[in-house]
Amino acid sequence: MNAKTGRWIVFFLGLASLVYLVSLVYKDSTPEGAVRTIPAYKPWDEETVEKASLLPVQDGGRVKPLGTYAGFTMLSLHGQRSMDIIGQDGKKVRLKPLEWMLDCLFRPELAKDLPTFRLDNADVLKAIGVATKDRRDRYSYNDIAPQVEKLKQFAGSYNQIPAANRKTIETQTIELYSNVMTFEALTNYMKFAREGLLPGSAERENGKKLRISEVMGAAPKIRQAVSEFQHHGTPLPEQVQTIQTLIVERANESNFGLKLFPPSNKEDVTWVSAGDRMFNIFTGVTREPEQSIADVKLLEETVEALATGEGAFRDKFSALEDSIVARAKVRDEYSSIPLEADYFRKNWLVYALVFFLMATVTSGVMLFTGESKAGKISYWATVITLSLGLIYLIIPIVKRCIIMQRPPVGNLYDTIIFIDMAMVFFALLVLWMSKKKFVLGIAPIGAAFLVVLARRFEVGEGKDHLDPLIAVLRSNFWLSTHVITITLGYASGLIAALISICYVMLRVLGLDEGDTSQRRAVTRAAYGCLCLTLVLSLIGTVLGGIWANDSWGRFWGWDPKENGALMIVLWTLAILHARLGGYIKEWGLHMASIFGAVIVGFSWWGVNFLSVGLHNYGFSDSKKGALHFFYGAMLVFVVLAIVGWAMERAEKKAKADASAAKKTEEGGGKKLEV
Repeated sequence: MNAKTGRWIVFFLGLASLVYLVSLVYKDSTPEGAVRTIPAYKPWDEETVEKASLLPVQDGGRVKPLGTYAGFTMLSLHGQRSMDIIGQDGKKVRLKPLEWMLDCLFRPELAKDLPTFRLDNADVLKAIGVATKDRRDRYSYNDIAPQVEKLKQFAGSYNQIPAANRKTIETQTIELYSNVMTFEALTNYMKFAREGLLPGSAERENGKKLRISEVMGAAPKIRQAVSEFQHHGTPLPEQVQTIQTLIVERANESNFGLKLFPPSNKEDVTWVSAGDRMFNIFTGVTREPEQSIADVKLLEETVEALATGEGAFRDKFSALEDSIVARAKVRDEYSSIPLEADYFRKNWLVYALVFFLMATVTSGVMLFTGESKAGKISYWATVITLSLGLIYLIIPIVKRCIIMQRPPVGNLYDTIIFIDMAMVFFALLVLWMSKKKFVLGIAPIGAAFLVVLARRFEVGEGKDHLDPLIAVLRSNFWLSTHVITITLGYASGLIAALISICYVMLRVLGLDEGDTSQRRAVTRAAYGCLCLTLVLSLIGTVLGGIWANDSWGRFWGWDPKENGALMIVLWTLAILHARLGGYIKEWGLHMASIFGAVIVGFSWWGVNFLSVGLHNYGFSDSKKGALHFFYGAMLVFVVLAIVGWAMERAEKKAKADASAAKKTEEGGGKKLEV
């Protein structure tokens, strides 16, 4: 194949990949279904949202900004971090997580009309008698509310089935019910402040509701009266029983979700909710009764101020936040809150993706313009945009380390962005050492794919990956040594495969135009990356064994994750020995290198689908598609390499046969002359 045709093939393959990536990003950022109209909806002021973003809450075992909690809660329920609606005066409003969270807490009647719940299978709602739209759409709480009890019954019955035996619709029903319960916990959290202790008609003669904080102030007298009745064996008066029942109801409504208040005693590591404050007062177990009453009163005043106007609400909210922040600072639990709020506000990975996509475009221009002036400009544009993308990966990784107070890799989400960063760094290193442009042809699109994978993984998981690790993993030493080394081994193995794919494309499509020096440069680069993969994987595996011996009392247990790491070591050893022994040449090296990516993919992701072993992360079957696509793509390139090698071999044989025939003919002619 001539080089011109090969360039056009590469161009269209790159264009198709680019369009596919952009379509994925667009799909993830565009809501499904028609935009919901809520005529009474008025957006929150930016000043209010900005103020709320720095309110610290405890969730997932750590203290985080309300914005982080809102973001992952909305992601879990809605499937996105934004929601489009039509509000007052027919204006389109894009709600972000904090605005949605403020609606849930302080304007629940509006929140119940928001299309909060993402549903991928309308049959879940059909089964409980809810009118459905498209198969995949979003629904409000009010859409589902009439059949919540039926949903509860179905979810309860499906919970009795072992998870491995559940049908997809049964699992989705359980998930929907869990999401509905989460939403109800949020919208009911401030109910005590909106309605007081006595609902509706049971109000004081002066028209003011009976505040919970006022009743909490009388808690000692109530406890004493109850104790005296119990001591004398006298039944509690109906009025006291009613108060007890209402207190329990209000406390339960505010007991789930937000852990808003830091305890004064530093020995108490768990923050408390508004419901905890009520329970602790009325049971007499709190060490800080005055603070408990003051906290509940602040919430009541904040909710009541909203009726006056958003300015008054913001003033009361500021007083509430200042009180919580002051106590969090005393406990040294606030320092990373502004940094984390900024981290999620900046969308670093989105900027990295933009730069990688730009690098993909400029590398395509470089492919056609060669050594011309335009080619040199596009070459440097590719290097610069790829480097900027790398910087926009490094910054969030460093910020995550500061926020988490641990090394950069501790969960699977961490590995995606860290491997992406390492791959881009290795690619630029190969470029600098080889002085050849080949790596720029595929590194940007590979980097962009990993950013998209990270975004889709986060959406699919719907949980905060900054949360603390399980106890056995909380070792900064081993996270800095074993985990980092193994992860760098994955990155090195993947960049070796990408370089080998470059080699296959160069040879099969004729892009190298017979330049043997370029072929040797690509082969040396792949060989060097394979050597680095072996070193990193071997050291990482040994370090992992030492850690396992320290944590679990055994060095090796044939765990799938351990076996995956060993497979990488054995495969790279086999490649390098076969190359040194002359059993494989350039084509064979690159075929084996590309297949090595399949082994890396299995060790990195595949073992999690086996549902066994101490390293299992419990992936759902829905994530198998991406892994199978990756396996398929790598095997396609292996087959392409085999075809290219076979065609080249056949061509060489044909030339050799033709040359031999010509020599024979020439030799025969000379004999006749003699």
